Amino acid sequence: MLVFIVVLIVIGFVVGLIARALVPGRDNMGCISTTLLGIVGSFVGGFLQQLIEYHHLEVHKFHTVGIIGSILGAIVLLLLLRLTGLEPGRRRR
Repeated sequence: MLVFIVVLIVIGFVVGLIARALVPGRDNMGCISTTLLGIVGSFVGGFLQQLIEYHHLEVHKFHTVGIIGSILGAIVLLLLLRLTGLEPGRRRR
């Protein structure tokens, strides 16, 4: 179980870095925010893959999508964060 958590954190960090590099613009995110972006992006990618492939959404089932799906999910999440203004590090006025 500990190995799974460490791998999840490392892969999440790498996926978050790749997503931030592919989306133009400045991001004021630290290492923890980048890791969370990658981890949550992986789940978003899984939901999108389930929605596209099977035309319905099953929230109670866990599906792995791989590194490309995780990156796409992280990009979608990053764009949603920018559109809503909820990016970490951004000051609200």
